[in-house]
Amino acid sequence: MLALAGIVLCQCKAGPSPQDSTPQGGGSSIESQLPVNQILRNVSITTDKAAYAPGSTVVFTGDRAQAGLAVRYWHLGSLVEEHLLEDSSGWTWTLPSKDFQGYYVELIGKNSSGEVRTVGSVAVDASSDWTRFPRYGFLSKFGGVAPSKREAVIANLNRYHINGLQYYDWMYDHHHPLAGTPENPDPDWPSIIGDNCELDVVKGYIEEAHKYNMASMFYDLCYGALEWAEEDGVSPSWYLYKDSGAKNRDYHPLSAPFRSNIYLVNPGNPGWLDYFAARADEVYKVFPFDGFHIDQLGSRGRSYAADGSSVDLVAGYGKFLEKMKSSAPDKKLAFNAVSRYGQSAIAAAPSDFLYNEVWTTGFSEIEKIMDENRSLAPEKNTVLAAYMNYKQSGTFNTPAVLLADAVIFAMGGSHLELGEHMLSNEYFPNASMKMSSELQDKLVDYYNFLVGYENILRGGGQKKAVTVSSDEVKIAQWGPVKGSVNTLAYEVDGKLVIHLLNFEKATHLDWRDDDMTQAQPSTHENFVVTLRMSRDVKNVWTASPDIDGGVPRKANWDSSIISVNITVPSLAYWTMIVLE
Repeated sequence: MLALAGIVLCQCKAGPSPQDSTPQGGGSSIESQLPVNQILRNVSITTDKAAYAPGSTVVFTGDRAQAGLAVRYWHLGSLVEEHLLEDSSGWTWTLPSKDFQGYYVELIGKNSSGEVRTVGSVAVDASSDWTRFPRYGFLSKFGGVAPSKREAVIANLNRYHINGLQYYDWMYDHHHPLAGTPENPDPDWPSIIGDNCELDVVKGYIEEAHKYNMASMFYDLCYGALEWAEEDGVSPSWYLYKDSGAKNRDYHPLSAPFRSNIYLVNPGNPGWLDYFAARADEVYKVFPFDGFHIDQLGSRGRSYAADGSSVDLVAGYGKFLEKMKSSAPDKKLAFNAVSRYGQSAIAAAPSDFLYNEVWTTGFSEIEKIMDENRSLAPEKNTVLAAYMNYKQSGTFNTPAVLLADAVIFAMGGSHLELGEHMLSNEYFPNASMKMSSELQDKLVDYYNFLVGYENILRGGGQKKAVTVSSDEVKIAQWGPVKGSVNTLAYEVDGKLVIHLLNFEKATHLDWRDDDMTQAQPSTHENFVVTLRMSRDVKNVWTASPDIDGGVPRKANWDSSIISVNITVPSLAYWTMIVLE
């Protein structure tokens, strides 16, 4: 617990070097039992699921069988347990019984010089409800996808611990998503753009995702109707109009190869609510989806009903969520607040987590969204749909992606970006951009970090104003400020968490990096930061997704009545300092 100090503190901690693996939790270390490995190789570790029920068994698989290693299990900065391994090719661990906990798993070995090194790491999420810490991915192709391809896609997403999937444009018609009937569903159907979708592919993906404890959410608009909707029972009295005389229907224009424009209905109209609840029930009768991902088109200006009365779209969003939850209470719901539109009503309604499609491209917008969401619904975590290197082609700019994810994760969000490919466009099937192998591997470390430290990254807490300075590195409080290491501070469960986000070499302050010019930051090692504060500090540790696979490390630190001095072992994009 952090508390104001009433006396001069002279606590000093002669912590280890950045590469030292001395455990945080105290007690005996297993290091003395490690044999010397003449050749110590890194091990890539995967888990058999994206998330686990507390108390269940995790199956770990390493990509090489290396003897003479030990495994450590961490919760935040505390060592849970450790033991020697016969080899690194595979082992199991029974999770503690506490719910909603993130863990880090670290493999260590001793090299020919007798130095203990981290050779592999992976994170584990023990949560009974995936929406507590949502890590959202997507699927976008549902025709001609062989079982082997589906297995490969889901297994790859499991590397990043994706625990929920949005099935984008899987449906038949927006107003009638199921093709056919529950008793006789069509084996295939055209999507809105005419792409072929297949019953067996959609069902096969859901089945494969469930093997990994990944939830599957069907996608649709809250108010979309195609040209022939009246033939399927949509009443003309439900439509939205741009004028009080009801002469100009509101619609989203789409040209070929799209099958129809999308005409909008009042999402809060009682007739439409009953109609669409029945359509959603048809979907659930055929497909074992875990919930409904609900979309909108953002602000439409003034909207009118067929009788000329004004329509409050935002209020309609809340009514739509309430109806979908009451009609299927065991299903999860997410609702896209496009450019933050309608977020207050969405947050107050029975949405299970908050989802924002971000169109303002400055880093400051991410902070604005995260602060607003935390204020509106502190119990709900946030997913941001934010499309990197927008509408470019070629290879994603790795520094831009990592800096954006560092900021989003440090502020408590997750990033909808991973599916069969990485997103650069609001049309999810677009795969014009590719990830380099370097980016793929680095994102594994970043998503491990998001999972392993979910309790302090996404566990609530309050922003704190803490003055951080350094004689060795230029530091500024979050602005963001180009040319400096930016700091963010939160107090979470009695811990003070300081994030160092490296904008020192940043070429601009737009997370989207449309021109693909964001630069890789310089790496700083073993520099001292000073926190101007009076606190009774018991322990300090650091972690970074950019070093040692993200596992926690003790920090050198000392404190006085007015400040705490901490040696930061390394900073590339993002390093986290935790004071207990």
